[in-house]
Order: sequence, then C-alpha cells, then structure tokens
Amino acid sequence: MTKAFPVLPALALLAAARLFAGSYKVETIDSPPPGVPAAYAGVLGPKGYRVAGPEGAWVEIWFRASIPKSARPDDAIVFPIAQGTLLGVLRFPGRGYDRRGQTIQAGLYTLRYSDYPVDGSHQGVAPQRDFALLTPIAADPDPAALPDYQALVTMSTKASGTSHPAVYSLEQPAAGAAFPSVTAEGDSDQVLYVKIGDLSLGMIVIGKVQ
Repeated sequence: MTKAFPVLPALALLAAARLFAGSYKVETIDSPPPGVPAAYAGVLGPKGYRVAGPEGAWVEIWFRASIPKSARPDDAIVFPIAQGTLLGVLRFPGRGYDRRGQTIQAGLYTLRYSDYPVDGSHQGVAPQRDFALLTPIAADPDPAALPDYQALVTMSTKASGTSHPAVYSLEQPAAGAAFPSVTAEGDSDQVLYVKIGDLSLGMIVIGKVQ
C-alpha cells in the first residue's frame, strides 16, 4: 500500500461521482452467494446484504457467521481482529469501485481484515487504521488462512488490477445505529452497518476518499 494511486480516466471519475451521489438502502438476501466454493459456504452467515441505489443493486456482502477476536495492537485500531482474518465474501453484480475509486470488475471476492502501516504514504488517509481488502475468490481458496500484510496486499492487487490493493474503510458504527442499515456520512459516503455476532461493524461501501 505504499505506491502512488494511478490517475483514473475522466469518464471513470465522472461515473463514480454520479454513483456516490445517490440514495441507497439495504436489503436482506436469504440465499448464499452464487458460485461460492464449498469451503466458504460453511463459514458464512445464513443471510447476506444487498446495497441498492438509484441504478439498482450495487454490492452484495455475506459476512461470516462469527469473526474471531484478537488483541488490538494500538489505539488507532478500532476492531480486535487479527491481520488477514476473513470477514466475508463480497459480490459486485456489475462493475464496482473501491474506496480509492479503483475499478473492480463484476464477480465474487473475499473480504479480509487489514490495518494499514504507520508510514508517510498513509498519513491522514483515515482516523482509524482498519480496512478490508478484496481478493478474487478463485485466488483465495482457504477461508482459514491468515495472510500477513504484504501477502494480502499482493493478493488484493488481483482485484484492483493496479499496484494498490482494493480497499474499503471500516469504522465503529455511530451511536444509535440500526442494524442492518445504510447511512449517509459526509458529502458522499454511504456506510453499511451490520452486527456479526456481538461485533458491530461499519463499512463504507460507497464513496471515494478525497
């Protein structure tokens, strides 16, 4: 996560701007992800969540039934989750975008936890260090794996198609948040709030970091 973010074509940025400006809602999915490998089907929760907006379904996420907890290494990290832990499976029905505005092709991806390093390249990118990285599920066959930071970054570049991984910001849900729900935050962000066992989690599913 240390290399410069490539400049997106103007048309892609315009499309992303239109997308982020819409109004969104969350729907419950009562079926498993289409084409999910058997190894993953056994660890996912019984329901998924579809975030839909003015142009229809945007993203679908099935979180695992429970997320193992670990010690937090410092106060800038919100969630007690170990590096590389599987959070769930994400599906883009059509072309998607990550937190940096990178294009993500339609398909099924694993969603794994990571905290970004304390270095000059990441100064001020978010108030917390908690992120989720995407990897094409075909390139991530073992849900129990715990890839270290560099290994996960390398895996995730297969989702972004660039030198930077495909990333999503995680945050502590706001006080009084409903679960599940999608809530507007700031000028363009849409945050999915979910409860996974006793863990409350917010994930910015729409919005490009400025």
